Amino acid sequence: MSTPKQVVVVGAGVIGCAISLQLARKGYQTVNVDKNPEVGYGSTSHSCAVVRFSYSLPETVMLAYEGFHYWKHWEQFVGKHDERGLARYHQCGHLMLRSSADDRASVVQFYKELGIPFAEWDLQTIRHRLPVLDLRLMGPAVAFDDPHFFDEPSGDAMMHGGVFTPEAGYIGDPQLATHNLRRAVEASGGRFVLGKRVTAILRDDERVRGVELEDGTRIDADIVVNAAGPYSSIVNKLAGVEQGMSIGTRALRREVHHLPSPPNFDFGQYGVMTSDGDLYQYFRPETGAKLTVGSGDPPCDSQTWVDDPDHFNTEFTESQWNTQVYRAAKRIPDLPIPSKAQGVVSLYDVADDWVPLYDKSDLKGFYMAVGTSGHQFKNAGVVGELMSTLIDACEQGHDHDADPLSFTGRYTGYRFSLGTFSRRRAINQGSSFSVRG
Repeated sequence: MSTPKQVVVVGAGVIGCAISLQLARKGYQTVNVDKNPEVGYGSTSHSCAVVRFSYSLPETVMLAYEGFHYWKHWEQFVGKHDERGLARYHQCGHLMLRSSADDRASVVQFYKELGIPFAEWDLQTIRHRLPVLDLRLMGPAVAFDDPHFFDEPSGDAMMHGGVFTPEAGYIGDPQLATHNLRRAVEASGGRFVLGKRVTAILRDDERVRGVELEDGTRIDADIVVNAAGPYSSIVNKLAGVEQGMSIGTRALRREVHHLPSPPNFDFGQYGVMTSDGDLYQYFRPETGAKLTVGSGDPPCDSQTWVDDPDHFNTEFTESQWNTQVYRAAKRIPDLPIPSKAQGVVSLYDVADDWVPLYDKSDLKGFYMAVGTSGHQFKNAGVVGELMSTLIDACEQGHDHDADPLSFTGRYTGYRFSLGTFSRRRAINQGSSFSVRG
């Protein structure tokens, strides 16, 4: 590139920083703008940072397994630029409990076709690895105020084993991982404007021209990328691109709770990440003999959608706390339940079908990586490469709407169409419409 194109990335979470890193390495001049005082201080810092491969579409499974390899080779990817050290990947493995013989069958088929290592665990194996679990069938999940919430299961029906992927795990410090990306971006010539909000997307009849900040500062740019997390719909509205989208995004309030390990079993050391579709929940090991518990969004639970991301309830609610921790206690009967709620309350940026949008827009030069919260932290590295490939091609004249680009993973060699993540796609009816994707 003889004259580097100027890029503003709106957002400095893990996705926005990863996009800037790959663009900077391609020769673009990048600047990330974020209202927070440091990178990774929004939804990213509240992420469970889970790395798993269980999704409802082959393309999203491919993306997740490709994304895992960036964490596996994290130092090679980001370099040794961060004075704080590098984020650590905890490879604890992921167990999907099966509530029926055909439960998770499509995911298992994806694993087989794609060559993703996995093992079928019978009940004896699960009991050996996780002796604290009650493996009786207890579903369907019901609301906490349902009179049958605490009913014991009727009959002797048991779970049908599980599917274990040994390479799965989690990032213990998602904010540090994002800071690693920041230092890598800066080493590649990118810069950051933090603590300032974008209040306008500048454009003319032909294309985007930059952004304006709340203090009146104008940053001229050839390209603007929306990676604003829960603010993504607001940024799209500022750019005037919503009418060209059949898939939208909204901010969803979420609570994730931290609990002590059961007696005589250090979940932080010996536990595995577990998805429980019978009770619509998941839990993973947490540093310090703890576990993190989150919801799988059963139909009986209400969801709190937020129109103004600057104003939402940031305190734990008694109803959500009781629902999640007592569901977890049904599966882990000896689970200690503290009198005071612990964990995080944050917002997720959610697409209508919980599949992210990685796409251009109808406004030339304006791109989006949105609808990513809750299930895309794991994919930050590959999303940076994916988006830089998309942007590079479109800026050179490729018509991505008419001829969707194909992307090939550098580690796995998987090749798939980016049309899966188009803003113009139909709702994916195969989605779980939950954090499971």
